[in-house]
Amino acid sequence: MKKIHLFFLFWLISQVGLAQNIEVAKRLTLEQVITLALRESIWAKQAAANKENNYWQFRTYKAGYKPQLALDGTLPDFSRTISPVIQPDGTTAFRQVAINNSALNLSLSQGIGLTGGELFVRSQVQRFDDFDRNQKSYNSNPAIIGISQPLFGYNALAWNKKIEPLRYEESLKKYVEDREVISLTATERFFDLLLQQVNAEIAQKNLENNEAIYKIAEEKFRLGKVSRNDLLQLQLSLMNAKVAQAQASLDARNASLKLRTYIGYTGDELLELENPANVPALIIDEELALAEARKNRKEAISFKRKILQAEQEVAYAKGKNGLNANLFATYGLTNQADSFTDSYLRPIDQQRVRIGFDIPIMDWGKQRATIKTAEINQQLAQYTVEQDVATFEQAVTTQVNQFQMLRERLNLSAQADQIAQERYEITKATYLIGKISITDLNIAALEKDQAKRAYVSSLRDFWTAYYNLRTLTLYDFENNKPINLD
Repeated sequence: MKKIHLFFLFWLISQVGLAQNIEVAKRLTLEQVITLALRESIWAKQAAANKENNYWQFRTYKAGYKPQLALDGTLPDFSRTISPVIQPDGTTAFRQVAINNSALNLSLSQGIGLTGGELFVRSQVQRFDDFDRNQKSYNSNPAIIGISQPLFGYNALAWNKKIEPLRYEESLKKYVEDREVISLTATERFFDLLLQQVNAEIAQKNLENNEAIYKIAEEKFRLGKVSRNDLLQLQLSLMNAKVAQAQASLDARNASLKLRTYIGYTGDELLELENPANVPALIIDEELALAEARKNRKEAISFKRKILQAEQEVAYAKGKNGLNANLFATYGLTNQADSFTDSYLRPIDQQRVRIGFDIPIMDWGKQRATIKTAEINQQLAQYTVEQDVATFEQAVTTQVNQFQMLRERLNLSAQADQIAQERYEITKATYLIGKISITDLNIAALEKDQAKRAYVSSLRDFWTAYYNLRTLTLYDFENNKPINLD
């Protein structure tokens, strides 16, 4: 029986150990969390989708400046009806007609970015069928060369050629910036969980310390070396430690869920975070940070684009509210015949020139008001951009100065944490030999916990400031290179 009991005991212990191993902990560093967020998070996928969308919009713009080949037609356009027909004597007679019109048109066009016009080459053929009279005829235009050119007007092609490449370059920089924002947010979520895990560890250790001290106090109480008041105070501290431990455990689970959701982690393991105590020894030069921010961030392009768009609005207002004229000219060959082949034999030339214009004579000041509004908006855009530039550069400078201060605060917090831990151990040992009161022990424990939390908070502030500085400058200060699109 003893052997059976021993076997059962060992089996039970092995099952408990197996159950504990099933819930494997996944240890993650800050760098691994950021890598997961950039690869798996929904935010990273949204940023990639936005970049892809901007790429195809830019391709659409580029395609508009390439030759366009198109085929259009009507096959067929059949009609059987009774129509009024003007007779030679001027009277109208209603006749039944059954006809069909078919046409094909092949055109090649090319926009002219310099002038905003369009060059085109067309080839057309038409066929007409009269079923009542059993007749058919063809009209062909083997080749027509033409131009459509606005005169004195707004040139949309020229303005788009200035603005759209800037918009696309801005979108690429925004994608890099979006990824840095993801890194920054992942860092914040990382330290949210790390702080809660530290709180849970503190609460668990406090619970163990309170249990041990309470047991010793119970023995001393029996021996008359501890008053009942002190014993009750220790008992109350023990109960508070149990409540704090339960709450800290719940807060750690909630923070873990938030981190998992953000970085897109789908594993079942418990997340255990490694404390990123090895911080880079960086001295950030303010002038370097400003220079890289001006060069790398999308704002530099955005400011230029906004100024150009304001100028575009002025050009549009002037072009659409003054003298508007359009030149349309074609030269080509044409012929008609009863057969398709004959319609292409011995064609004759054809020409067409048309100039249309539109001049406002009396508009009660509408034209002047529209142009003046556009010009004032241009000035406002200039002022806004100047203010945005100053605000942006101030944000970079402030972040650089704050980063240096946070690094110094981190060093002091690390020293304070070490001192507070040592002081608590000494105070606890002194209390156990009865040389200090329980109040002194509680104060030392409180200061120990505050110092640990302050150290983790300083770590959080340092790393978030570092990634915020990367976001503001799009520059990797550790490797001394700009953060570019992979």
